[in-house]
Amino acid sequence: MPGGGAPGRMIRNKAARIWTEMKMNKHAYVLMAPYFIIFCTFTVIPVLLSFVLSFTNFNLLQSPKWIGWQNYARLFVQDDIFLIALKNTLLFAAITGPISYIACFMFAWLINELPPKLRALLTLVLYAPSISGNTYLIWTLLFAGDSYGYANSFLMKWGFIMEPIQWLQDSRYVLMILILVQLWLSLGTSFLAFIAGLQNVDRTMYEAGSIDGIRNRWQELWFITLPAMRPQLMFGAVIQIASAFSVAEISIYLIGFPSVDYAAHTIVTHLVDYGTIRFEMGYASAIATVLFTIMLSVNLLTQKLLGKVGE
Repeated sequence: MPGGGAPGRMIRNKAARIWTEMKMNKHAYVLMAPYFIIFCTFTVIPVLLSFVLSFTNFNLLQSPKWIGWQNYARLFVQDDIFLIALKNTLLFAAITGPISYIACFMFAWLINELPPKLRALLTLVLYAPSISGNTYLIWTLLFAGDSYGYANSFLMKWGFIMEPIQWLQDSRYVLMILILVQLWLSLGTSFLAFIAGLQNVDRTMYEAGSIDGIRNRWQELWFITLPAMRPQLMFGAVIQIASAFSVAEISIYLIGFPSVDYAAHTIVTHLVDYGTIRFEMGYASAIATVLFTIMLSVNLLTQKLLGKVGE
């Protein structure tokens, strides 16, 4: 057909340009090779294998048996516990993700204006809960189910309740407590990344902005600070999304596994159940694939939203 070879020539020309650029930058690729090999071996390949296994029936004792979409049909049609876990995870992420992200930035923005020594002290104080291991178990004392628990003691002393509330055994409260503890732990890596980003903003940009008509701190924030911090904002968003959707350890150690009426059951705890207890690896891979898809979609949406910062 006339002109039928044009797309082929375009592809060949593009491939030739890419190959030429790769040869010009071969030293950079050599330096990247060790990390790239490790990343592919321990991240890319396992993700691809997990996706393939999600279409099989595999229990670690027998060879995988191809069953097509049956695992996914079972997830969304037959597994009522997964639907509870999906609802809890989405609700948990919708609350803790944005609040934690905004809190990380606001605290970093406020602390950035302080003198260096005071800034370092407050940074340590706010960051400490996220690096303190299992210290969140102090919340078991706060929400203990007897009259010695701090919450019950306070409420009974002031006459709000007549008898202790079983905070960690009552399905009405466990998810709320889980969200509260996660928010307490949320000032972690994103918080430090935002402080570093604020410290690296070129101060001359503010002087230029004042000449261009920027008159207050909020305009400085939107038109100068946030656009200059876009890489740190994206990094922080990825970290917060990952922590919001992958909550499991807090739920297991604080509330128990499984939680009462599955009120604090999440996708990751469901994955732990089938992957490390029942050893239904094909089904567990399907759960992991669904979680990966949700997180990837939220990341892409967040990236698009952050691209509008400063417009």
